Amino acid sequence: MTLATVARAAGVSVPTVSRVLNGDQVAEATRVRVEALLEEYGYRARKRRLPASSEMIHVVYPRLDSAWQLEHIRGMEAATHAAGVGLLISTLDRGDTGDHDLLRHARAGQAAGAILAAASGETPLGKVLHQLNVPVISLDPGAKAAATLPTIGATNGVGARAATEHLIGLGHRRIGVITGSKGGLLCSRARLDGYRAALEAAGIAEDPSLIEHGEFDFQSGITAAQKLLDRTDPPTAIFACSDHIALGVYEAARRRGLLIPDDLSVVGFDDLPSARWASPPLTTVRQPLEEMGWLAAQTILNLTRRKAPGSSGMELGTRLVERASTASPSRP
Repeated sequence: MTLATVARAAGVSVPTVSRVLNGDQVAEATRVRVEALLEEYGYRARKRRLPASSEMIHVVYPRLDSAWQLEHIRGMEAATHAAGVGLLISTLDRGDTGDHDLLRHARAGQAAGAILAAASGETPLGKVLHQLNVPVISLDPGAKAAATLPTIGATNGVGARAATEHLIGLGHRRIGVITGSKGGLLCSRARLDGYRAALEAAGIAEDPSLIEHGEFDFQSGITAAQKLLDRTDPPTAIFACSDHIALGVYEAARRRGLLIPDDLSVVGFDDLPSARWASPPLTTVRQPLEEMGWLAAQTILNLTRRKAPGSSGMELGTRLVERASTASPSRP
């Protein structure tokens, strides 16, 4: 498939098709018609002979609003810098993925590969890029990445079980949990499963009223913790399924005059820098976010060199990091 073929089908000149590929200004109706034909024909420009420094790996997040994304990017940048390859970060904030800049670059032969992070792996981007023979990997997939995409994640269930077992070992029996949206992200479901597995193994009956759902952010931590602490029989400990949630729990406890860990033990998940800076320092599950980012970028680099990934689904280990936010319960 050539530019001339696309131009004839669209009823425009070859330079006009080229301008669409490069993101230059053309009439909106023309741009839509040409892009539809480019997608229909699966057009991808012949790979140009570019210096290594101008090759780009594209990374797509649903949005950029969390410190854990920065940890991913640190790892990616380390891998791409060592290989002399550029890194381009973008989001899905602006709406439909059908005209995403990544697809424009891919059709123009300007994308060495793509990392679709979190829920972006569930969009049509992965399928279209696969059709264009652009190497793609799903990093920390949201719900279910396309079957054609290799995935990189962490042992979320194992980490959540370790966090809950730690609290049980201290003597806690009423342990609340604040996780992601109900039926949402894979990691959220895995962390809730790990919590439940620890309770079951210890012979502690699950109390559905101690399970709160929200988002992986500070405000959700405040809101959910307030509901748990407002109960007539509140939990003596809370497992927060992200560090951001855990810091929200800290704030909810502060508003009630509760001391951590004297009145309430808290465990987080991620081990972001803020976990060490919290007062008291947060006990949390370390998720190897930087290593995950490095492995995602390195896998893309290997795929561009025709090397198969070690596995279609890779999970990196998690571990509990004990600090000062947990203690034995002050009441039975």
